Amino acid sequence: MYYLLYGLLYVVSLLPFFILYGISDFAVFIIYDVMKYRKDVVMNNLDIAFPEKTKEERKKIARRFYRNLTDTFIESIKMMNISESAFLKRAKFNTEGCNAIAAKGKNIQFHSGHQFNWEYANWVVAMKLNIPWIGVYMKINNPAIDKLFFKLRSKKGTLLVAAQEFKLRKTEVFTKQYSLGLAADQNAGVPDKAYWLNFFGKPVPFVTGPDKGAILNNTAVVFVKFIKVKRGYYEFIPTVITEDGGSLKRGELTLMYRDFLEETIRQHPDNYLWSHRRWKWEYSDDYANRWIDVNYP
Repeated sequence: MYYLLYGLLYVVSLLPFFILYGISDFAVFIIYDVMKYRKDVVMNNLDIAFPEKTKEERKKIARRFYRNLTDTFIESIKMMNISESAFLKRAKFNTEGCNAIAAKGKNIQFHSGHQFNWEYANWVVAMKLNIPWIGVYMKINNPAIDKLFFKLRSKKGTLLVAAQEFKLRKTEVFTKQYSLGLAADQNAGVPDKAYWLNFFGKPVPFVTGPDKGAILNNTAVVFVKFIKVKRGYYEFIPTVITEDGGSLKRGELTLMYRDFLEETIRQHPDNYLWSHRRWKWEYSDDYANRWIDVNYP
């Protein structure tokens, strides 16, 4: 199954971008207008995040989101065949400041959200950072697709660690200097062990690992903003939050990350993954001891 899938997608990757984006536009029509794929989830998320916008404004954001979603999938397929020089024209990331921190011997923890195109971000960091780059990812249920994306994502040197195996492999991967990439807006699997705080004004649980890891390992912390400059071209802008994560208090980094992510999403609302249920858990008083925000729900 894997070799059949790889062969089919590789043939598609040989197509020029203008044809691939035509396929992407058609895919938007199918999944948004015909299948209405997770449309209720998307619109409900946008209702929560942007109550001040009109229904028509939220619909426009939704349609642009679906195009960004299908573009990301198409661009990921093209990565099977794209040259390094062509890729670097489409993915800009100034790592000068990050490499200066790395030169001091510091480990670096990168935080981003589920913004497009995360596959480009993974490659460009692996190519331009001077220390080993570790990417934490969620396994895909389909073994053939999971194998294909594992090979694609690790092609430029990324050391991939499945979230499900993180605790088992942390001794192995963290014995030497490292940089670590985290999509820190993952839904918490166990809400009573998460940090609870407001996100766009509504209580939501955030995973605690990034916050605790930065403090425990005294890593430098860098937040990364994803900007879609135009179709097929991205800029990834790093912001150094601290070079000494050990100086932070419990929950402080999570609150800063929340503010950073909200600001980024408000600036580019269609470039966020609205099809996942960010507010799937309801807050209750049982989580009061996990609340870290200033404003109580």
